[in-house]
Amino acid sequence: MNDTVSLADIGGYFAALSLMAIGGANAVLPDMHRQFVELTGWMSGAEFVALAALSQAAPGPNVLIVSLLGWKVAGLSGALVATAGMCIPSSLLTFCFTRFWQRVQQARWRAVVQAGLGPITIGLILASGYVLTRAADHDWISYGISATTAVLAVRTNIHPLWLLAAAGLLGLTGLV
Repeated sequence: MNDTVSLADIGGYFAALSLMAIGGANAVLPDMHRQFVELTGWMSGAEFVALAALSQAAPGPNVLIVSLLGWKVAGLSGALVATAGMCIPSSLLTFCFTRFWQRVQQARWRAVVQAGLGPITIGLILASGYVLTRAADHDWISYGISATTAVLAVRTNIHPLWLLAAAGLLGLTGLV
C-alpha cells in the first residue's frame, strides 16, 4: 500500500467521478489518469496504461479499471473502496432518475436529451483513447501502431485482442 493514499481519498474521488461517467468508466479514463499519474503520482503513466489494457483484456465490465487502480495504490481494501465509490453513487442516482424518466416519457425534451447524450459519450471515449495513447506511445512508430490498430478496430471485424497481441509481438521484437 502506498503510504500517501487514504481510503477516504480513493472512495471520495471515485464517488464524485461516478456521477460524471456518462458512458461508463472508460469515458472518464482521462480524469483517472490525471488523478493517479499527474496530480498524486500514485503510479507512472506506463503502469496506468498497463492496468487499463488489463482491464480491457479481462472478461467483465469496463469498471474493472477502477478496482485495479484501487488495488495498485491501496491493496484489497483500496480495490473494494474504489469499486464501491464508483458503483454506489451512480447506481442510486440511476435508480432515482429512472423513476422520474418514466414519468416524463411523453415529453418532447426527453428525446432531445437522449440524442445529446450520444455525442457526449463518444467525445468522452475519444478523449480516453487520446490520453492512453499519449501515455503509452513515445515515438512515431508507436503512434503509427496505435493509429493502425484504431483504424483496423473500426473498419474490420478483427477482434481487438488479436490486434493487441500483434502490437505486443511487435514490442517483443524490439521494433517498438
